[in-house]
Amino acid sequence: MAPEAMRTAASSLSLSDTSPVPFWLDDPGRPEALPALTGDEHCDLLVVGGGYSGLWTALIAKERDPARDVVLIEGREVGWAASGRNGGFCAASLTHGLPNGLERWPDEIEKLEDLGARNLDAIEEAVARYTIDCEFERTGEIDIATQPHQLEELRTWHEEAERQGFTGLEFLDRDAVRAEVDSPTFLGGLWDRRGVAMLNPAKLVWGLKRACLGLGVRMYENTPGLSLAGAGGGMTVRTRHGRVFARHVALGTNVFPSLVRRVRPYTVPVYDYALMTEPLSAGQLESIGWQNRQGLADSANQFHYFRLSADNRILWGGYDMIYPYGGRLSAALDQRPETFHKLADQFFECFPQLAGIRFTHAWGGAIDTCSRFSAFFGTAHRGRVAYAAGYTGLGVGATRFGAEVTLDLLAGARNERTELEMVRSKPMPFPPEPFAWAGIELTKRSLARADANGGRRNLWLRTMDRLGLGFDS
Repeated sequence: MAPEAMRTAASSLSLSDTSPVPFWLDDPGRPEALPALTGDEHCDLLVVGGGYSGLWTALIAKERDPARDVVLIEGREVGWAASGRNGGFCAASLTHGLPNGLERWPDEIEKLEDLGARNLDAIEEAVARYTIDCEFERTGEIDIATQPHQLEELRTWHEEAERQGFTGLEFLDRDAVRAEVDSPTFLGGLWDRRGVAMLNPAKLVWGLKRACLGLGVRMYENTPGLSLAGAGGGMTVRTRHGRVFARHVALGTNVFPSLVRRVRPYTVPVYDYALMTEPLSAGQLESIGWQNRQGLADSANQFHYFRLSADNRILWGGYDMIYPYGGRLSAALDQRPETFHKLADQFFECFPQLAGIRFTHAWGGAIDTCSRFSAFFGTAHRGRVAYAAGYTGLGVGATRFGAEVTLDLLAGARNERTELEMVRSKPMPFPPEPFAWAGIELTKRSLARADANGGRRNLWLRTMDRLGLGFDS
């Protein structure tokens, strides 16, 4: 049998018993859903969305003013979407990495980096204060080079970061990176030791839910917000079986269509996929090292992210970026066998010493992607409604900062957050169909071609770079 056929057969066997649900949500400790709203409610602040965005907003609102009457509604169960099915990388960066931030906001990048570091510290403090058992480990992340051009890019970027005064990165050559995690594909890496934490994303959601309830937030699950309208001096949100009247509304719906329709063109859903292995034996873990438990991501345009769970499984995700025509969201898109087989093949190429290991879970989910890769913010209805969206895969940490900005905007505050150009500006919106699909497909193919050709970017990508546009997962 040819080597490629052997790898395909091995990956098929490794996937033969997978569960089609996110590993993190497949937990007997998952809390019961709270009752849905029936009838009408009145409150000072209504939060729409029960993922990280909404939960942090509700929690911080009560921390700022314990007397504030806060209601949160969630269309299904708290954390069932992106917040419960991501990789659990909690990054300090608010700008989808320092290079992206430096390119887009060079005049305020020092402030953005400082705010991001303080935000990650605040998450760590909240986890301790509310005794949230979410397996929080501040182990950092290594960006991995698997091609010679990627190694040179990492080296060049490390030198540029140091010239700019950002000294928290450590360059690792081939021997150094393989001493941390051993793969024959690794040529080098760049280790951010303090700027990223690993955690269990679902347990963070459930801990935030418990903390919100403990502070008096009234919460209704299986209660989608269907429409938004002014009501006297406040707002009203209609649900299936009632209405909520509120002085202010904070929208944390992210990938789902915003109740403020003019916000919708700024994001598209991109489906991302992941596998989780069975727990590694002591011998298997020794064969790859990984004693320091960092998060890892390779440096390709079509990149993989991978990390260890608390029980020493390997989560392996990324690579494919699937945009559904028209931006339609469907539970059927959470499963994509061709991507799972591709990911399994690539896993065993990275870690041939783990041949024979099985995957227990295979799942996908949609990410709210915007053209500048990092969140944008705004208000509507004369300042009575505020929103944050467009986290593009880095929302585990940045949503807490987004919650702070959302509450600042509702309060009409002028401070170090609301004065940021990042907060005051918007990304380029996506065009209508069929232009959105055509542009995204052309970008995806161009990125794959660049990965196969030493990182060389074609005319389309160079044009996108000049316009400050992009597409990522």
